[in-house]
Amino acid sequence: MARGKVQLRRIENPVHRQVTFCKRRAGLLRKARELSVLCDAHIGIIIFSAHGKLYDLATTGYIVVVVTVPCMLCSADR
Repeated sequence: MARGKVQLRRIENPVHRQVTFCKRRAGLLRKARELSVLCDAHIGIIIFSAHGKLYDLATTGYIVVVVTVPCMLCSADR
């Protein structure tokens, strides 16, 4: 049984939106790790949640990413 296409639009319910974010974030990070192992690729991912929390993944020890986000930018988006 095939899954139907998901309509890409903002999820209005904040609880459903947070659950979807957590599940998709976990899936994206898992797939990135798999790609790194299978293809010997160096992957770096940075994700900012709607609340400004940072999630990151670097598949090798020598990838260093420094991200600075001024508080003005974070509060301007809300």
